[in-house]
Amino acid sequence: MDNRLPDRAAVLHFWFETLEPAHWFRKDAALDDTIRARFGLLHEAGAAGELWEWRDTPRGRLAEILVLDQFSRNLYRDDARAFDQDPMALVLAQEAVAQGLDLALPVVERSFLYMPYMHSESLKVHEEALRLFDQPGLEDSLRFEHLHRDILLRFGRYPHRNAVLGRESSAAEREFLTQPGSSF
Repeated sequence: MDNRLPDRAAVLHFWFETLEPAHWFRKDAALDDTIRARFGLLHEAGAAGELWEWRDTPRGRLAEILVLDQFSRNLYRDDARAFDQDPMALVLAQEAVAQGLDLALPVVERSFLYMPYMHSESLKVHEEALRLFDQPGLEDSLRFEHLHRDILLRFGRYPHRNAVLGRESSAAEREFLTQPGSSF
């Protein structure tokens, strides 16, 4: 990995200290541009598997997950590539949970370590997500996990991804997407 790229501390500082929580889930072209300029090359390195050294600490693993899971959504908004790194982010999160590394993180950081579970379209993964988000301090995340899982129970996938993934939407999905709050 190029040593001139931002390190894990820069990722964590940006996400948890520079940004306000209101920025985390809002569509914001200026924020997307900032992430692209500051972390675009780092994301490429992460997508190529070059951040493995970060996994030696719980916060380092979290930083890698942020790069692959959250930054992907900012870098490739309204593009299928936004979801390309979801499987790797989920595996990293699953390994962290299996090793108990999640419990070493403050609750707000833990919620982002668990986020790849919520982004999965697997109901089996969501069964575990319900358990993980059901802890003190994660009540809002648990509420959103239930909303995500309910969509999967109804459609077997996230309809709001269909257009960018080239999937045909059913009539029920098209109707659902006209409802407020149907897209995350």
